[in-house]
Amino acid sequence: MPRPARDTLNMRIRPEDRSLFDWAAKAQGKTRTDFILEAARRAAEEALLDRTVIRVDAAAYADFLARLDAPPTPDARLGRTMRGRAPWE
Repeated sequence: MPRPARDTLNMRIRPEDRSLFDWAAKAQGKTRTDFILEAARRAAEEALLDRTVIRVDAAAYADFLARLDAPPTPDARLGRTMRGRAPWE
């Protein structure tokens, strides 16, 4: 038996929150469901990415640190960047 394209998630919310979600969804041309799902998905991904652990052996880590500590290799692109005006100026 094939699974449905979507499953149901029920939750209790305050009326003012529902109104806020509705206004925001309408402003973006989305349904309430799509708006909330997109926001919840983004929050879930961010929460999980904050807990990502990358493991490497000692040699790879030493190489990584050496590259961070090494001065940048000058090239045309770096030169243009350094001569350019900072966006906040």
